[in-house]
Amino acid sequence: MNSFKTVILMTAMMVLFILVGNLLGGQSGMMIAFVISLALNFGSYWFSGKIVLAMYRAQEVSQKDFPQLYDIVEKLSMKAGLPMPKVYVMNNQTPNAFATGRNPENGAVAVTTGIMNILNREELEGVIAHELAHIKNRDILVSTIAATLVGTITFVARMAGYAAMFGGHSRNDDRDGNIFYELALLIVAPIAAVLIQLAISRSREYLADEGGSQISGKPLGLASALNKLSKANEMLPMPNAGTSSAHLFIVNPLSGKSLMKLFSTHPPIEERIERLKEIASGRR
Repeated sequence: MNSFKTVILMTAMMVLFILVGNLLGGQSGMMIAFVISLALNFGSYWFSGKIVLAMYRAQEVSQKDFPQLYDIVEKLSMKAGLPMPKVYVMNNQTPNAFATGRNPENGAVAVTTGIMNILNREELEGVIAHELAHIKNRDILVSTIAATLVGTITFVARMAGYAAMFGGHSRNDDRDGNIFYELALLIVAPIAAVLIQLAISRSREYLADEGGSQISGKPLGLASALNKLSKANEMLPMPNAGTSSAHLFIVNPLSGKSLMKLFSTHPPIEERIERLKEIASGRR
């Protein structure tokens, strides 16, 4: 299923670029856009994980650097039957975490310094197990490609906006016939990007919560962690978090005052916690 989603996302990126290329440059624009889309698809598949890690200035660490964190990742990876992922730390006081990589053999788990300051070991185990569940479910590639796709949609929407404002056609009658289409693309494309994130992200968070509970055996630890992380991110949103990659994190890193919260890529924390309590009591 995730392989199918990956193909759909890459195809959508290619089609979008070709349409905008045609809008801005006719047949020659389509050809240029086709080449660019091929390059972006190639880059998304092979380098999207590295791009996201670089975006948040995550640094790879060893057992010597962060012994407790490394020990937790190592033990839970063995329990989950996964190869040991690379461990990264982001020097950021906002507590959060995400996983990335195109497959389990190239998986990576990244946490902020802030998360290690507010969670106890059981809660941190719940968070790491959640991220390992993402790796085990093989949905991290879909998520990182989605991040690239959303950024691409935003970029091409801006291109269309510039074309509408400054003119992308030599004839005025052509421009009059296309300006409304260009403006519509400028408005609709970012909304479409958010809807793509919603479709991908919400169901996978529930599945990762459940899978993480099975890996750690401590669903209440994860529930407690989610409660702490949600409140902390409301009070101290991640300053460098982007809407295109917000869905990668275990809780939404964006400001509670942001309009994007109306279209949150994450299920409500209350529902996630209630599901975890049901798992702990054997009701789910």
